Amino acid sequence: MILYNGLTLAYIGDAYYEMRVRQYCLDQGYTLVNDLHNLAIRYTNSKSQALAANSMYDNFYTEEEQKIFKRGRNQTASHKPKNSDVQTYNKSTGFEAVIGYLYLDKNWKRLDEIFAYAINVIDKNFEENKIINDKE
Repeated sequence: MILYNGLTLAYIGDAYYEMRVRQYCLDQGYTLVNDLHNLAIRYTNSKSQALAANSMYDNFYTEEEQKIFKRGRNQTASHKPKNSDVQTYNKSTGFEAVIGYLYLDKNWKRLDEIFAYAINVIDKNFEENKIINDKE
């Protein structure tokens, strides 16, 4: 596989993750666009992605995935994040880079595992009010 930089991996990872989240929201039985959008934000905002990445880093990511996460996290973006602090934004970029790496590698099984883990972590923490939607 071509050795892409962290932001390129995050670019494709963001698109794939967003699509998976939207499918997940539909699978939960939501049909109204506003409801789908509000639910999707829960999983795709930078706070949620950073939380999932933090949870996965030491006990779930492989050594290679940790390297990819760091590559994405440490890249310098050309713009300032809109709805989060720089540290949170960088961690979410690292999370998306891992997703992008696995997508380009066509590692569907591992993508399924990471997606399920992330959804579980985000839902658990959302219920405990540790995550606040970017809209709130």
